[in-house]
Amino acid sequence: MAVLDHISLGVRDLAASGAFYDAALAPLGSARVVEKGIGYAYGPGPGREGMMFWIVQPDAEITPSRGSHVGFTAPDPNAVDAFHAAAMAAGARDNGAPGLRPEYSETYYGAFALDPDGHKIEAMCRSAV
Repeated sequence: MAVLDHISLGVRDLAASGAFYDAALAPLGSARVVEKGIGYAYGPGPGREGMMFWIVQPDAEITPSRGSHVGFTAPDPNAVDAFHAAAMAAGARDNGAPGLRPEYSETYYGAFALDPDGHKIEAMCRSAV
């Protein structure tokens, strides 16, 4: 049984963050699958089960939280590289170039970026390079 069904991050500008995540998550095979007044959800695509990632615009008196970290699964190191390049092109700040992370495990390959609201996002896979 999966522990998580969905996760959401608060963002300041839903349209701008939506454009950012559309670009950054495309190399990982994830697309915007739901648009509601509260926000946008990203998932593995129509007809495929999987965890949902939401971005939502909080009430005016609530600000997006800092210190958040969301790791997205990538199928292979090439997808991690493409995620990082797409995130940078979409306006992310670099928080760790693609590469092996032996401090996590011998086969952990990941890349880190900070989204427009400063949330740390990551794409990673566990496969030998």
